[in-house]
Amino acid sequence: MPKRLIHQLSVAGSVAASTLSQWRGTSVVKAARQPEKRLKLYDMESCPFCKTVREALTALGLDAEIYPCPRGGKRFRQEAKRIGGKEQFPLLVDPNHQITMYESKAIVDYLFRTYGEMKTPAGYRPGGLRPLAGATGALLRLRRGTAVRAAEAPKQLLELWSFESSPYSRLVRERLTELELPYILHNIGKEQFADMGPAAMRVKPGPYKPKAGGRREQVLAKFGRVQVPYLEDPNTGVKLYESAKIIDYLERQYAL
Repeated sequence: MPKRLIHQLSVAGSVAASTLSQWRGTSVVKAARQPEKRLKLYDMESCPFCKTVREALTALGLDAEIYPCPRGGKRFRQEAKRIGGKEQFPLLVDPNHQITMYESKAIVDYLFRTYGEMKTPAGYRPGGLRPLAGATGALLRLRRGTAVRAAEAPKQLLELWSFESSPYSRLVRERLTELELPYILHNIGKEQFADMGPAAMRVKPGPYKPKAGGRREQVLAKFGRVQVPYLEDPNTGVKLYESAKIIDYLERQYAL
């Protein structure tokens, strides 16, 4: 099967997974101020409980260092166990408040309370059918982002601009998880109606104008466009848009 067709099928499965989760992790609910020290999240892309935490990060526009812990992983699972005492994910480390925390519900409530200065919105409260929807979405993706694959370890964290429900960004995050490649996650969720739709065909016609004072305005000023996923690798100087190109690069550069 041609590589392009395989990628298109992957995108379709990713769209279905986001639809099952009602596209949570798309928009910014309340833009939080970035903490002095970045949050650290030990997680696995396909885990439905980890997903709820990443949705909250998008809703608050919070960046985080992501340390992938796929099954069979050797790089960060033991590190997470040393920090928290057990191999359980998600695990949040907040060096700003000396907090180490398990359990997705506790983490989500903590993020909204501490950085959003608000109660967790009803749509972001873990529980009910949400874990089932997340697990079903992972099955649609054939459990990509679950098991480790052999890869070279980078010296510096990669950087990914993304938002949780983005079907294209999910494909990149899955590959980063499988290859155990740690990265800085820059969340740039949608901030207004004009942001809706893919970058190439947003719902509002005419030149794109981001929300004044928002993170997307900063991204546009810095890079000249607002499109996810966008990857920067400080180890090689590579900068890439387009999920297919990013995945091909990760495979060539890091997979063994």
